Amino acid sequence: MIKPLLVGIGGFFGAMSRYLVDAWVSSLIGKSFPVGTLAVNVSGSFLLGFLFAFILENVTHDHHLSLLIAYGFIGAYTTYSTFMMDSLKLASTGGVTLAVINISASLVFGLVAVYLGASLGKTFA
Repeated sequence: MIKPLLVGIGGFFGAMSRYLVDAWVSSLIGKSFPVGTLAVNVSGSFLLGFLFAFILENVTHDHHLSLLIAYGFIGAYTTYSTFMMDSLKLASTGGVTLAVINISASLVFGLVAVYLGASLGKTFA
């Protein structure tokens, strides 16, 4: 029962951080381009890469820390970071083609899904 709690605690702080970073960056640069979201996604990708390469692999193998920080905090901060980490793992294990398929499929299907969801939402509005 502790594992879901760790993810939830990390997620609480990750979601708050996402909002604060997005709002802060957007207030500095403006909202004509979603630079706040871009900053969150890129910084989340960096954090997840750093965590897996340094902390979680070299310092500790504590699964609880991984649940709290990687799955909880960064997972709520951005799922884009997980998408990028999965793509890097595919590419680094010799599956560059699979990495490209993962990236392409995620972008295309994600865009189609958000369009269909928005269209369906407008139908019921």
